[in-house]
Amino acid sequence: MGAGASAEEKHSRELEKKLKEDAEKDARTVKLLLLGAGESGKSTIVKQMKIIHQDGYSLEECLAFIAIIYSNTLQSMLAIVRAMTTLNIQYGDSARQDDARKLLHLSDTIEEGTMPKEMSDIIGRLWKDAGIQACFDRASEYQLNDSAG
Repeated sequence: MGAGASAEEKHSRELEKKLKEDAEKDARTVKLLLLGAGESGKSTIVKQMKIIHQDGYSLEECLAFIAIIYSNTLQSMLAIVRAMTTLNIQYGDSARQDDARKLLHLSDTIEEGTMPKEMSDIIGRLWKDAGIQACFDRASEYQLNDSAG
């Protein structure tokens, strides 16, 4: 009976010690509430704080961003291509119109978060086009993510 009580007391002390450690750790934790409209930079602030104060991102986190970057790049170029028609802007090189059609087709057929070489080549050619650049300069007239700039 005495051994059982001491085992319970030991377990109780361990739990109390753990609770105290957790409370001390929690007291040192800084909590920050970021408020703001959509696309106002809340996530960017959190990411910058992680880079500055937590030794940046791990390799796995960096690799996870690749799919997001590919997707943002594609969606931004598609928005610009569609705005070319809406804003009645002509391509600087008429061959880029064919590239735009190919991009629209490829965007429906590729796996999400991937960037085949053909697509990256098309996006590169489109980006260099004077008409695309003129359309990009008028981005305030249509919906284009901030990450596109």
